[in-house]
This record gives sequence, C-alpha cells and structure tokens, in this order.
Amino acid sequence: MKSTHINGFGNFLESEAIPGALPLRNNTPQRAPLGLYPELISGTTFVAPRAQNRRVHTYRIHPSVDQPTFSRMDNGLLLSGPFEQDLNPNPFRWDPFEMPTTPTDFIDGLSTLCGNGDPKAQSGLAIHVYRANQSMSKRAFVNADGDMLFVPQTGRIELRTELGILQVGPNEIALIPRGIKFAVKCLDGHARGFVGENYGMPFQLPDLGVIGSHGLANPSDFWAPVAAYEENNQAHQLVHKYGGNLWVTEVAHSPFNVVAWRGNHVPFKYDTANYVTLGSISVDHPDPSIFTVLTSPSDKVGGANMDFVIFPPRWSVAEDTFRPPPFHRNVMSEFMGMIHGAHYSRSSGFEPGGALLHNCWVPHGPDVATYDKAYNAALAPQKLDNHLAFMFETRYPMHLTPFALQAKELQKDIHQQWVGFPNHFSTQGKK
Repeated sequence: MKSTHINGFGNFLESEAIPGALPLRNNTPQRAPLGLYPELISGTTFVAPRAQNRRVHTYRIHPSVDQPTFSRMDNGLLLSGPFEQDLNPNPFRWDPFEMPTTPTDFIDGLSTLCGNGDPKAQSGLAIHVYRANQSMSKRAFVNADGDMLFVPQTGRIELRTELGILQVGPNEIALIPRGIKFAVKCLDGHARGFVGENYGMPFQLPDLGVIGSHGLANPSDFWAPVAAYEENNQAHQLVHKYGGNLWVTEVAHSPFNVVAWRGNHVPFKYDTANYVTLGSISVDHPDPSIFTVLTSPSDKVGGANMDFVIFPPRWSVAEDTFRPPPFHRNVMSEFMGMIHGAHYSRSSGFEPGGALLHNCWVPHGPDVATYDKAYNAALAPQKLDNHLAFMFETRYPMHLTPFALQAKELQKDIHQQWVGFPNHFSTQGKK
C-alpha cells in the first residue's frame, strides 16, 4: 500500500501524486510537467540563513491568484493582538469547554482564550480552544498571521491541506505553517482541542546542547503528508485570517489542487508517544524545559516567543526530592491543558478538556492534598502513567479575552486549593 506520509522535520522533502508531476531540476521550469502552474510559498524572508529558510515549491492545477476580491467577515470569538484587556495577576482555571449544540465547524467554533503581541508586528501569540460538530464543507481556511499548532483533546480530525492530508487525534499534534490553506473534517462527529497561534519565528526543534544527538522530539518522528489533489470546479469559500481579522471570498475551484511539491514549509504531525523523555535519575526536580517539543525563538536569547511542552508518561525515581513541580514564580507565562488522565500536581479540578493559566510571576504549585501526599511519600520508583498534559509557555504576559473571563467553565475561587497548608516550622534539634 502506498504510504500517506513522509518523515523528517525541517528537511527538504518532496512528493508527487502523479509520477512525473515534479520537475527534476528547475523549480520554475518554462513549462511545468502535465501543464501545471509553478507557485512558490515562502515562509521566511528570501535572505534568511540557509538553516532557517522555509519555502515550498508547488505545482498546481490553478494558481492562487485566480481568486476574487476578499471582503471582511465577522470574527466571532476569534481575537488577535494587540490585546487591550488589562493584565491580571491571578491564577485561572477552566472546566472542560462544552461542545456546541448547533451545527458548528472549526472556523465557527474557534474561540480565543488569551494572547499577547501583534500579528502585524510578527511577534507574540494567541491561544484558542476549538469545538466542532460539523466538518468544513467546500470551505477552506488560511492564516497569514501565524503558524497554527493543533492539540486535539477529544475526537479525531482530518486536516486536508494544500500539500496533502493529515489525520490527527488525541495524543498527537499537528502543525500548519503560516500561509498554508487547510480544511478540518470531524472524523468522529465532534472534536475539541486547543490551537497555539504563533505570530513569531517559525516553530523549530529545540537545540539539544549537552543532551547530545538524540533525545526529546526526534526529527524522524514528524510526518508530512504526501501530495493529494482535488480536481473540480465546485465553488469553495476561502476564509483568510489577515492582520488579526477574517476576510472571505469564493473561488470557483478547490484550493486543494497541488499535484506535486518540494520544500520544507510543510505541515507535520507528531505522536507524543515517541517523545524521548529525560529526567533526574539522582536528586532534584528538573525544569519543565526538558519537556519542550517545539520552540519559536525570539530576539531575546533564552526567552522564547512560544514553546510547546508536554508532560507524558514517564518514570519518577529521584531520591530525597519533592517530586511534584515545586512552588514557584516564573518570568515565563504558562498555559496548560489536560488531554487525558489526571495531573500529578493536582488532586482535583484540572480535568481533561480543561485548562489553566499561570501568568508570569503568579505563584503556583501543588494543592494542599498533593503537597501533603508528596511530603510524606516513601520515595520508591514510580511510573507516572495514563495521563498527558501540555503547556504553551511564553516570555510574554498573557491578556485574557472577554470570552475566557465570562465563560461558564471558568472556575471561581481556585485559590482555595492552596488554603490550609500546615506550619511545619520547628527549631527543635537545631543549634
């Protein structure tokens, strides 16, 4: 059976749906094979360093310029920077976001929770929740503002992109680069998850430094789609996110008409089960940066525009160590979501489909029950299993949207989870 994916994050890949559709040498030959139109999609500036340059040459039935004028449409609950809401120094947590009760596709069910920066300045990010019970039909979406990192929580989705098809479910992620057209199909009749929208530098794998050549997320475990084109003259609605707003037009043919492509500005999927988890095998609690899957660097060295981090199943073996994440305050802002299971630093209240936000310098850590259990635990090797959580981390403080602040899923008085810590202080036995 023919493979539907090719692997290697960041590599220069190529695919053709029909043998001979891909030119052998020239990226823009005088006459492309099969009467196709060459079209270049550049994800970085032309003079970006070779190792960072992102582009893909496509060979398509219709060129993208064959589209009518766009008109503004309502943004719904989708917001982009600059965010005007006041920064809030409190912790926040949400129950699982309810599924829609009326027919809703991915675009209509996309709701912004928080963000910072400005897509027009190509800096910052936004975090959204998506909820859909209907597939996008004769409708496509393209985001000129940023990469879109999909984190499904329930329900499998099919991402039909210009460059091919990716099927993604819970425990997997998918990356749609800026400027790539796609549509979302609900394979299980409904779907819910989160999207991290990255306005800044394209996502890349983090450097490994002293870890060496192998560990964390390996490039060979990322899969790109093979070319899969549609040839029809049925009208499609094309929704364009541009400068923070939604614009719409109608094209007279399917936008998914790429027969062959070559490049590295392509969609990818990744199964988190392949993550090579690292941790302490002696003492102390490592920082969560060891769980970074992808990062978008900023102009501030060591201060990411946006990191994507996972907390997968793993062994905990550190001796004489408080094993849950310790109490801390952080220059980075942390947005967490629960995919399945229970988080080991919360005894209750953080459910699959739910989320929490600890903005920069907001104190956080285990609740009273979790602290008490860890404080008195016998430190035998322990398998942290049957759970998956993720985190979007950023150097920017996050503005909460009106939707996030007014959602009925927003938990009230979550500070109560930290009320009642006993006083263990004693000078007995001390000189």
